Amino acid sequence: MNLPTLTTAATLMASTAALAQVETRTVTFENEGATLAGTLYLPEGHDGAPLPAVVVTGAWTSVEEQMPRVYAEQMVERGFAAFTFDFRGWGKSGDLPQDVRFVESPEAKTSDIRAAFEFVATLPEVDPGRINGLGICASAGYMVDAVSGNDLVNRIGLVAPWLHNEEIVNAVYGGEEGVRGLIEVSRAAEAAGGQIIPAAGDVGEEGVLMPIGGYYFEADRGAVPAYDNQWNNAGWEGWLTYHPADNGQRLDKPLAIVHSEAAAIPQGVRTFLEGYLGDATLQMLEEVTQFDFYDNPEDVTRASEVMASHFSATQ
Repeated sequence: MNLPTLTTAATLMASTAALAQVETRTVTFENEGATLAGTLYLPEGHDGAPLPAVVVTGAWTSVEEQMPRVYAEQMVERGFAAFTFDFRGWGKSGDLPQDVRFVESPEAKTSDIRAAFEFVATLPEVDPGRINGLGICASAGYMVDAVSGNDLVNRIGLVAPWLHNEEIVNAVYGGEEGVRGLIEVSRAAEAAGGQIIPAAGDVGEEGVLMPIGGYYFEADRGAVPAYDNQWNNAGWEGWLTYHPADNGQRLDKPLAIVHSEAAAIPQGVRTFLEGYLGDATLQMLEEVTQFDFYDNPEDVTRASEVMASHFSATQ
């Protein structure tokens, strides 16, 4: 698919116009005994007629006001209803069992996405026969598992997907020894009832999950007031032993992916597609970083165009 290249100024103007045309409604829904907070996005002045919908989920440690909001607004601009929410243990949503928070649990987050689809299908503003899922970064794997075999969902899209397996985990997290060490940290934290550290900090900062520059601690980007900026070390084992790159064969829905060789672990996409049995739309953008996919207007627009076209297809 060839996409037009927009200037940054033009894209910013389009983004501002789109924002002015979006209405939001705060809602709650239940999953496994907890109350989750969500937001329904609709075109301004919507007459109530059922719309095709997209459930949008974001990167690890994220809340709905970050990259999920950005893509939800883009989907509304393109004629969809959109839905975002905070996972259990994050943001405005209730806790995981035993009052646990800030654990990056693939199992729990997959369950929450399934519950979100069930809830969205009941909304009068949504056409229950045209519901789609859009997973960004870490939640791409959760989204795959939540839509596989799920009759409520038509199509799935993944933007900048973080899809790892054992080989990639070892490469990213210090080899087998490094992974074993983090799993030991995880088990000790879990035994202690949790160990909370900052999720993001500046380059070189110690004692944080992500001592990197960019998105998560910049106030005009990811460091929004709603962001918890917390990580529970008890989540390491579940994250490191979850291998979504090997789950391609599970997926039974039409798939579109937008990624870049300059973004995070593109080899995970290649591994996933080797196992996927369907026909996938793959758009690899040039020189787009992982954080660019979260909020850079030009790159978000290009990714959103691919997703909207994919979700609008009828075959």
